[in-house]
Amino acid sequence: MAVIDKFLTGMLDKGGSDLHLCINQPPKIRVSGDLVPLEDTPVRAKEMEELLSEICLESRWQRFMEKHDLDFAHEIPGVARFRSNYLYNHFGMAAVFRQIPSRIATLSELNLPEVLKDICEYHSGFVLVTGPTGSGKSTTLAAMIDYINRNKEKHIITVEDPIEFVHQNRSSVIVHREIGIHSSSFPEALRGAMRSDPDIVLIGEMRDLETIRLGLTCATMGMLVFATLHTNNAPKTIDRIIDAFPAAEQAQIRTMLAECLQGVVSQLLCRKIGGGRVACHEVLLWADGLPSVIREGQISNIRTIIEANKNIGMCSMDSNLQELYENGIISIDEAYMKATDKRIFLEIMKEQE
Repeated sequence: MAVIDKFLTGMLDKGGSDLHLCINQPPKIRVSGDLVPLEDTPVRAKEMEELLSEICLESRWQRFMEKHDLDFAHEIPGVARFRSNYLYNHFGMAAVFRQIPSRIATLSELNLPEVLKDICEYHSGFVLVTGPTGSGKSTTLAAMIDYINRNKEKHIITVEDPIEFVHQNRSSVIVHREIGIHSSSFPEALRGAMRSDPDIVLIGEMRDLETIRLGLTCATMGMLVFATLHTNNAPKTIDRIIDAFPAAEQAQIRTMLAECLQGVVSQLLCRKIGGGRVACHEVLLWADGLPSVIREGQISNIRTIIEANKNIGMCSMDSNLQELYENGIISIDEAYMKATDKRIFLEIMKEQE
C-alpha cells in the first residue's frame, strides 16, 4: 500500500470526503463541510514529493513538473477511487483528493427530485447540472446515467478529466473517455464523439468556449447532452453560457440555446441540523415561453417560469430551502446564507428575535 493510501483510508474511517495536503501543514480532511486535521504531524517538502510521485505514472509526473497542475483518478482496489488534483502553491507542491464512491448511488437513495427521472427519458437536448465545487454535481449525474443504463438501450459517451464514476454496461453501452489519455482535449474528444453515433454525451466540465460550442452543437444535432457548470442557479447558468462568447456571436448562441435547452438542475449542499449535509435543488425545465425568454435576453423572467410550472416538477432554490427549514432539516441561518432572495428568511429571523 502506498503511503498516501494510509491518509486516504484514515480520511474514509473518519467520514471525510476530501484530503488536503500542503507543505508544513498537517494533512487535513473535510468532514460535513469543515476542514479538520487528520493528524498533528506536518508534511515536509521531501515527504510531499515522495507521497505524490509514488502513485503517479512517470509520464504524468513529468507533465506535473512542466505544468505545475495535474488531474487524474487514483484507486485503492476494493476500497475507493479518488479524484486527485496536484498543484503548486506558495509553499511548493500540494494536493487535494476527493473520494469517488465505488458504488453509484441511485436517484432514490440520494433523495433527488423525482423529475430527474423524467429528464432521463429525454431523447435530445441540452441538460445542465450546476453548482459550486463540492456540491455533488458528479454524483447526481452519475445517478442519472445509472438510471438510463438500467432502463434504456442507449450508446453513452462520457468525456471527463479524469474519469470519476465507472459504469458497467447494463441495458446501455457506455464508453468512458479520459482527457490526456484517450484524447488531448475536451473539444477533440467531442468532435470524435460526434462521429461515434452516440445517443447521449456527458461532458465532465465545460471549461472553455469551444467545449460549450461543441456541446450545443451536439444537442442541436439530436443527441442528449449532459454537462456541468459552476453556477448557483438557472438564470446565472444561462447568462454564463451566453457571456462566454464574444458579443458578435451572442445572438446566434441565444438562438441555439433557446432551441436545445431542456433543463437546468442547480444543486447546493446545506448543513443539516445535527450534522451531515443535505442537497437543495432548483429545477428549470423546458416550457412555453422559455425559448423566447432566452432569445430576447429576458433572463429575469425565468423566475416567473419556474414559479408558474411547479406542477410539472420545477422548483426554485429558495422554495426548496424554505421547505427544508420548515421540515426542521436545516437552520434558518443556513437557509439565509444559501438563499438568492434573502428577504424571506430575514423576516423569519426577525420574527424569532
